[in-house]
Amino acid sequence: MRNAAEWARRGREIGIYALIGGFLTVIRPYNGSGNLPLWAAYLFWTGLVIAGSYTAEMTRITLERSGARLPLPILLAVVSVTSALTVTALIILLEYMVSGRLFSAGQLPHLFGLVWVIAAAMTAVGFMIERTVLAPVSEPVPGASPEETFLSRLPVKYRTAKLYAVSSEDHYLRVHTSHGEELILMRLADAMRELAGADGLQVHRSWWVAKGAVTDTRKQGGKLSLVLASGKEAPVSRTFLPEVKAAGLAA
Repeated sequence: MRNAAEWARRGREIGIYALIGGFLTVIRPYNGSGNLPLWAAYLFWTGLVIAGSYTAEMTRITLERSGARLPLPILLAVVSVTSALTVTALIILLEYMVSGRLFSAGQLPHLFGLVWVIAAAMTAVGFMIERTVLAPVSEPVPGASPEETFLSRLPVKYRTAKLYAVSSEDHYLRVHTSHGEELILMRLADAMRELAGADGLQVHRSWWVAKGAVTDTRKQGGKLSLVLASGKEAPVSRTFLPEVKAAGLAA
């Protein structure tokens, strides 16, 4: 059963889809939806927004489960292309069903290009919205550990995971867990404040590691790394080496 926070998140998500659908209904890019009445045009565009968003999410999940670790710009590019392909196919089908209009082979690249521009913008904006407006707020939960409270920021599938580490990537954090990795919009300094009571420590200017997640150490070229249970290696900088040794994570 969904809790109040999940229902609130779903409500915000539906509201965002409704707003985007309304905006596209007004501007009607590439003359889509033809001469449909306003209510039908709204359903047309909102349906395309939902289909594109669903495709984007499924693409992201598939890449994640395949073990792919793509840089954020490439990930957004791949997601926007798959979303644009789905929406383009739906436009071709719906335009034929509604008005009997058929796109010629020569029109298809132009149509896809127009759709992709909108899909790319929506993918980028959607990513920001998901990590801000739709992101669950991490509030102290009675009886929950700092790690469990922090993981409540992530999608549902991560809520029962073990937190291994968090690493900074520009304005984002990559959260490393026993159920995989996830990006969230957050500063490392803020994450560390939330994890102040957790059994872990900062080992690098861009890494915080849970002590229980460290399974081994690796030293190469004079540089020390902590090997996590996931196989990922967290670098240890000279600044934090004394704390790492004091914690018993390195000799």
